[in-house]
Amino acid sequence: MSPILTARLSLRLMELRDAEFILDLLNQESFIRQIGDKGVRNLADAGDYILEGPMLSYQRHGYGLFLTALRTPLRAPEIPIGICGLLQRDWLEHPDIGFAFLPQYAGQGYATESALAVMQHGRRTHGLDRIVGITAVDNHASIAVLQKIGLRYEGTTTSPDSGKAVKLFGP
Repeated sequence: MSPILTARLSLRLMELRDAEFILDLLNQESFIRQIGDKGVRNLADAGDYILEGPMLSYQRHGYGLFLTALRTPLRAPEIPIGICGLLQRDWLEHPDIGFAFLPQYAGQGYATESALAVMQHGRRTHGLDRIVGITAVDNHASIAVLQKIGLRYEGTTTSPDSGKAVKLFGP
């Protein structure tokens, strides 16, 4: 699949070569606090996360989390800043949009920009008419992103993954 391009970003399928970046991202304090501790502690764990998460999702559903990078001039090294994509959770009827960015790239509109591109891609490429979003009840930044991409608060539910309450947003 060709990367999804926006004005400032390139979103591509995740690969095992992204393990170092994933190790860093998943161990950020903000990621652990808002999304959860995925138990990724070394490069092998990060590789397993990529294989058993995004790559398995691509095979099963045709979509998953994309590595999100700043667009760079041709042949310049890629600058990964986060992840954004669609997840099909066992406990949700419809796919949900997920995103996480390194703290130094937060608050610059990258989550909204990438989420809009992923929503359009999901509808156009996969024919998904209902894409939802979930977030921790106190994650005001993610709530703002979900609202900016056109999702509205529908209620609160409990995530069986964490046992915590999450807010559900839908179109």
